[in-house]
Amino acid sequence: MNTTTTPVNGTTRPIDPNQTTVDTGRTAVNKRPPAEGGDKKPSAAVRLVQLAREQYRFVMSTDGRPYAVALDGPNTVLPLRGRSGVRQRLARLYADTYEGDVASQSALADAMTVLEGIAEDDDPVPVHLRVGQDETGTIVVDLGTADGRAVTVSAGGWHVVDRSPVLFRRSGAMAPMPAPILEGDGLSMLHSLFNMHESAFRQLVAWLIAAWMPNIPHPVITFKGEQGTGKSKTAQMVVNLVDPSPAAKRSQPRDVKAWSTQAFNSWALCLDNVSSIPAWLSDTLCKAVTGDGIVDRALYTDDDVVVLSFRRVLSMTTIDAGAFAGDLAERLLMLELQLIDPSRRRTEEELDTAFEAVRPAVLGSLFDLLATVLAVLPNVKLETMPRMADFARVLAAVDQVMGWNTLDDYLATSANVAGDALEGDPFGSAIVALVEQFGTWTGTAAMLLEQVQPPGGIRPPTWPKDATRAGGKVRRLAPLLRTVGITVDDTQRSRDRHRHKLLILTRTDRPDETASAPETGPLWPDVAPIGQGHMPSDLH
Repeated sequence: MNTTTTPVNGTTRPIDPNQTTVDTGRTAVNKRPPAEGGDKKPSAAVRLVQLAREQYRFVMSTDGRPYAVALDGPNTVLPLRGRSGVRQRLARLYADTYEGDVASQSALADAMTVLEGIAEDDDPVPVHLRVGQDETGTIVVDLGTADGRAVTVSAGGWHVVDRSPVLFRRSGAMAPMPAPILEGDGLSMLHSLFNMHESAFRQLVAWLIAAWMPNIPHPVITFKGEQGTGKSKTAQMVVNLVDPSPAAKRSQPRDVKAWSTQAFNSWALCLDNVSSIPAWLSDTLCKAVTGDGIVDRALYTDDDVVVLSFRRVLSMTTIDAGAFAGDLAERLLMLELQLIDPSRRRTEEELDTAFEAVRPAVLGSLFDLLATVLAVLPNVKLETMPRMADFARVLAAVDQVMGWNTLDDYLATSANVAGDALEGDPFGSAIVALVEQFGTWTGTAAMLLEQVQPPGGIRPPTWPKDATRAGGKVRRLAPLLRTVGITVDDTQRSRDRHRHKLLILTRTDRPDETASAPETGPLWPDVAPIGQGHMPSDLH
């Protein structure tokens, strides 16, 4: 047998040319003989990547998620991993293409890593959920059908198109939307399903128009009413107009992670039968109105992160408007439902049938109105800008087109909601009573905490425990207090050597100067005359 030698650690060892490994003294190096004819058979991972590139193009979304888009199919993206992702489809395609061969899990994992790298080659692109907007400002609504059709809406009108001009993703929480049609008065058909006054219905229509504008904040539409007013069914039908889902109504999420999962997978959703809202959920809903982002650890990594970024269209049902914290209360559109007369009550099955029968015509009328609003919206100017200014401009545009009065009705309703929220907050109610008594009150947060007392002398759980928390709560309540005619100024400091930060609470709707002047509450020395209130001993 012919042999050669190779130096290993200063010595020589014989090598058999037919052996498949070489001992280098450190590791065994695999030396498989080449395939017949000198061509090496591609690995399963290589063939998977080849198949994938023949079928899909790969993109990275602006929130850092890789997706695949079928080259010959709807303009919808597929995740690379997951039950309905490209990985599963590639595994089946591989088995069909290479009969008798099945890709291993390791080959699939290697292929996914390569495809993720390919997706990073180009700049990130926007990937929308149900509603999007292209570079021209045209609004695009995904019908959610298998053929990928969409509705495009611009100032020139609306059209059903076979292929969406923007990328959409789908989720298991979505259901298909029927194609809109122009047939009769769709708005009147919709009103016949709801037991609400004309003013409330018109505000609802304006909210539905705004719900398809993806780049503005949307107030949380909240249906209020006693039992038997059909709140839950109304909310379900409203959500299924904007973003149909097999689970339009949801229970309150248990934590931020559960909420982010729900919100990431639905453009519109409803929290049903809300009786109280914890502080974390109130803050989270506020962020979802204006645009929220949650940073989480990326799957299969220790140090990489993904961002769940979303602005959502939200609905709630409740009996008690006082259940909402102040910052959330000023982001609500509260609509009250009327008690249904027993002679007019319908079964759920009857309502579902009626809703499905009129839904295409309702959508056609709503898209018609949306197109008209988009035409006039650029020229709409408001004399004063309320908190939800973008939504208020939409209301003004709807009023201009339809001859309605939704903006004034919304502002009046918002003031009532603020009053209800303050009544539901013992500390806020105590502040209102204090300012009503004195007209103007100035002092430190510690003085305020000592001045106001909880009902019955027992502090509820929401009552601030110290001066720091009291000052913070006053600042959070400031927008609500302003709606009932009380301003909060926390920019001043006392003129003594301690330079304490002051709160100045002022009633702005006080009578004319010719009327008797209101009493003046405890004020800080050198700021205004000292009242009769007691000063804490450490502040003398």
